[in-house]
Amino acid sequence: MTTTSAPLLPLSEVSERLREAVTSIVAPEQLSAMPDAELLALLRVAEELGRAVDGLRVLASGEVGERSRATLGPERLSARSGCHSPAELIERIGCVSGQVARSRLRLAERLRPGYSLTGELLPGAFPAVREAVTSGTLGIEAAAAIIEPLAPVLDRGSILASLTGADGIRSAERELVDAAAAGEPADGVRIMAQTWALFLDPDGPLRDDDRGRRERGLTLGRPRHGTVPIRGVLMPEVAAQLQRLLDAYLNPRVDEQGPHFVPDAPDDAPPVHDDLEQRTPAQRRHDALAGILSVAASSDGAPRLGGGAPTLVVTVTPDQLDDPSGIAFLQGGAQDAAAVSASVARHIGCAGAVQRLVLDGEGRIIELGTVQRIFNAHQRRAIMVRDGECVIPGCHVPAPWCEIHHVVPHARGGPTHTDNGVPLCWHHHRTIDTGGWQIEMRAGLPWVRPPGWIDPHRTWQPGGSATMRAWLTLRLDDEAGPRPGRR
Repeated sequence: MTTTSAPLLPLSEVSERLREAVTSIVAPEQLSAMPDAELLALLRVAEELGRAVDGLRVLASGEVGERSRATLGPERLSARSGCHSPAELIERIGCVSGQVARSRLRLAERLRPGYSLTGELLPGAFPAVREAVTSGTLGIEAAAAIIEPLAPVLDRGSILASLTGADGIRSAERELVDAAAAGEPADGVRIMAQTWALFLDPDGPLRDDDRGRRERGLTLGRPRHGTVPIRGVLMPEVAAQLQRLLDAYLNPRVDEQGPHFVPDAPDDAPPVHDDLEQRTPAQRRHDALAGILSVAASSDGAPRLGGGAPTLVVTVTPDQLDDPSGIAFLQGGAQDAAAVSASVARHIGCAGAVQRLVLDGEGRIIELGTVQRIFNAHQRRAIMVRDGECVIPGCHVPAPWCEIHHVVPHARGGPTHTDNGVPLCWHHHRTIDTGGWQIEMRAGLPWVRPPGWIDPHRTWQPGGSATMRAWLTLRLDDEAGPRPGRR
């Protein structure tokens, strides 16, 4: 007796039918009027459909990878399609990023069944995960959360895992799949999988630590297009310390409503949409790192270089320093230094723990900044107490993380005195000449004038912390006398 399978519909027809079925569920304009229960039910259905499609994506990508393996030479599918790798082929077919294509290939490789030497079909490394992904029960995020912690245990062939045999790994896999299918979020599944991995392979973290010590590194590239590329890998404790420092710089955001934490955002997220913040999350982390380095360089505990604190030197001629389009050079002469805008020299010349070197047109030294031009520790503490944070309204970087800015530049006769210094975060200090903000001191207190795109009237307002602004407003109200309705 023979059986024949029903003929498959053309894929284009299947795609069209599925698209029509999905789009006919509800019109986008009907979502706002949908009751809460129906909206949540719709979201649940959409996620179920998405998991089924994601499973098909991963398995199809895995087959593309199998047909594009290097051993096939010029006959591999990717080469015949004009691509140098299966990931590139998936990128072009699916219009996805290289990262997404590679992650699908990695997951598919773990899910792909194998064959014995006699040609017998083997279940593969994670058969339960494969079955759940194929049926649409398990999403690819949850599948990766299970496989990524457990796969190294299989690869290393740990003693405990071998003693428990396949049953140990299979028990872990089955429990994790059941937890994910029951509604456990992918992050929770990953934590459970990591716990299983530690149980099955207690020595795993030790091997990872040895590998981390060998592979750790940090490299600064050559300047290009106004930036310097940085690449490397950090040990977990170093990365955690850096993350804590970034969190301390960027969170909490403190305002009149009290402190609250701002959730992390991916690097490519759009800028925060408020009147004051136009930077992307990645740019904010860069500026936070700049502030951290500035504080570290001026710290008494910083390592010494040539008998003094780490000092950044900028060379610039007087005419270039005053020219809005002038050029300066970082660390050394023009032969081996990075060319930067003269605004960088003005910024650096204003910050602490920095010297500024000024040359005349023939290269003679005519000015070298000294510690007398730098706010000392006592002055910094006094300014920090007075202002509390970056004086730009809406910016809540604490004063200890800020640089002290000369309101009247030293080159124009401005003294290094508490009545001429205000805390500015690295970002606002770096852009104070171009961002449209103006600062002036009134009776020893900072006042700030926003750019026209924030306040068309450009109204002067007290700078510093919300507490200081509230106190100053009350004081001005008292000086103005009673208002109607006041007692």
